[in-house]
Amino acid sequence: MKNIAILGSTGSIGTSTLDICQRYPDRYHVIALAAGKNVATALEQCRQWRPAVISMADEPSADALTQQLKSEGITGIEVVHGTAGTVRVATHPDVTFVVSAIVGVAGLEATYAAVALGREIGLANKEAMVAAGELIIAKARETGATILPIDSEHNAIHQCMRGGTPAEVKQIWLTASGGPFRNTPLADFAGITPQQALKHPTWVMGQRITIDSATMLNKGLEIIEACRLFNLPADRVRVTIHPQSTIHSLVEYVDGSILAQLSVTDMRLPILYAMAYPERVASDLTFDLATLSHLDFQQPDLARFPCLRLAYEAARAGGTHCIALNAADEVAVDAFLRGELPFLGIPETIERVLAATPVRTPASIAEVLAADEAARHLAREFLPQPAHAA
Repeated sequence: MKNIAILGSTGSIGTSTLDICQRYPDRYHVIALAAGKNVATALEQCRQWRPAVISMADEPSADALTQQLKSEGITGIEVVHGTAGTVRVATHPDVTFVVSAIVGVAGLEATYAAVALGREIGLANKEAMVAAGELIIAKARETGATILPIDSEHNAIHQCMRGGTPAEVKQIWLTASGGPFRNTPLADFAGITPQQALKHPTWVMGQRITIDSATMLNKGLEIIEACRLFNLPADRVRVTIHPQSTIHSLVEYVDGSILAQLSVTDMRLPILYAMAYPERVASDLTFDLATLSHLDFQQPDLARFPCLRLAYEAARAGGTHCIALNAADEVAVDAFLRGELPFLGIPETIERVLAATPVRTPASIAEVLAADEAARHLAREFLPQPAHAA
């Protein structure tokens, strides 16, 4: 029996994790939840799972949940909030496995605290590894914590790397859909609108990750995460555009063998893999090979996707450049979605922020968060200023 804490319990990864817990009640027991601001869903999760502790994003949400629980006569659940509350969830003494699924750097401190205790971590938060991966991996080596990737690409790599030793790996291949603009003429990029960029050909996702897929910055973040998870330099982490999104990633070995991981497109499978590791448990998440008609692969064009080039540069520099890459992108994407920045302004803003950011290696999570805020400030300064009325 594994005792589970979920950071981001009301999001898609969180609810899929709870579905796994419901399907395998003899294996997984929910102990603690961090639920953001969604009081209604948090209340429903409290009704069903009766966690020992639940954290909300802020005090008003926590107060609202407390009142709802009281009105329904539900007792025995500690309600906390904020970063300290999320850390409380991740470090609850009865928890043995933490699913880290809070988007952005908001879940960083809690994830690091769980690693510091030597817990098993199912990692679905790539921003934590991008911003503070060097610190997280170093702490995991010190405490014996196990970090198991839940992102489908890194989960696929983890599975394929069980086919050989790390010394036998020549390189790894992350697959990418290529987003909606892989065949769009470069001359048309200047006029791309948020509405066009939000029409992903394969996936239905949140707004930021959908735009990041269109620029391929999302794959760039995955390059950095892969370097850190699998202890590989950036030039041994390759990207191939695979429009069918059937093969989730590949590992190439020194003898020429390439192992690929195929499965149904359902995040419950990588979640179950991480939670059950090193076992594999039976599931109904089966893949129909008869649906495979053809598999296409092509090399990404760095002129078309400058964010991918910038990510490789940041991966090689490490430290504050990886932090700045993620922070500047978040600010630029938000401005693009508000109509304040053109599509090509996203990589331009990131490049200016990277050029203005000194390369150094933060020595603590506090320094990571300070570097993140500094990069966001720079990015906002580089955004086009609104025209003043005459």
